Amino acid sequence: MAGHAHHHDRHDDHGSDHGHGAAHGHSHGHSHVPADFGRAFLIGTVLNVGFVVVEAGYGFAANSMALVADAGHNLSDVLGLLVAWGAASLSRRRPSTYYTYGLGRSSILAALFNAVFLLVSVGAIGVEAVRRLTDPEPIAATTVMVVAGIGILVNGFTALLFARGRHDDINVRGAFLHMVADAALSAAVVVAGAAVIWTGWLWLDPLTSLVIVAVIVAGTWGLLRDSLTMALDRVPPGIAPDRVEAELASLPGVDHVHDLHIWPMSTTKAALTCHLVMPAGCPGDAFLHQARAMLHDRFGIAHVTIQIERDEDLACPQAPVEAV
Repeated sequence: MAGHAHHHDRHDDHGSDHGHGAAHGHSHGHSHVPADFGRAFLIGTVLNVGFVVVEAGYGFAANSMALVADAGHNLSDVLGLLVAWGAASLSRRRPSTYYTYGLGRSSILAALFNAVFLLVSVGAIGVEAVRRLTDPEPIAATTVMVVAGIGILVNGFTALLFARGRHDDINVRGAFLHMVADAALSAAVVVAGAAVIWTGWLWLDPLTSLVIVAVIVAGTWGLLRDSLTMALDRVPPGIAPDRVEAELASLPGVDHVHDLHIWPMSTTKAALTCHLVMPAGCPGDAFLHQARAMLHDRFGIAHVTIQIERDEDLACPQAPVEAV
């Protein structure tokens, strides 16, 4: 008789508990990203594909490797946009028999892919810029300036489409950073083109490229770090595990907390499991709903599984901190 009273499992599997996440914004960056970013991805992709074709065409026509290289960089960002768009769509897919969390983690993989791809892209630009510093080549400055000026408008407008969601989802932030980087690159190309016409110093073009590469690397490093740690199931940015544990321990009837795990299910959703030692037993479903509501409202954790243990003298094999 005593055996079955020692623990109770409660799983937050009900759609009603997951559906209201969109109604609350959380400062730590785990609120749901509006579905209308699908339209932003579509507009951004179409605009940038069109610009890549125009830029590459003018680059070959003017024999300007700078424009051809910039078109290649923009093409890599179009691929990144498509990956981020696909991940955003997959994240909204319902869970299935074998993908029990759905496909939300694809947004983490997309953000990681975008960060790595962007760093590889700027690495290629940096290598070419260093080569041109030692061996400057003439550029069709006026053509370069006009086409790059159009690039500022295209990439700047696309960045604005994602500006609203860049703090809520690192996947959207990846797309935003791509467009800002391209706009900055285009702006620097315009400035360098004007400076070359004015001074005749051909080395200004590759030097400007190196400065831009440094700025892009600095801005992308955080995205790489966040997406990589999310892929390794680190507690999502903005959630303090010690605060979560303290809040759970302060719930009425809770003696102490162990086996606490918090991890990202996607770039916008977090999950939590824990064991609560309650000598008097679980007061009922109302207590579990209260705990779940507290975790959602204070920390943005929408998927919660709590196990209740009554006998504090019966050692739980998962109680030690090093137990996983």
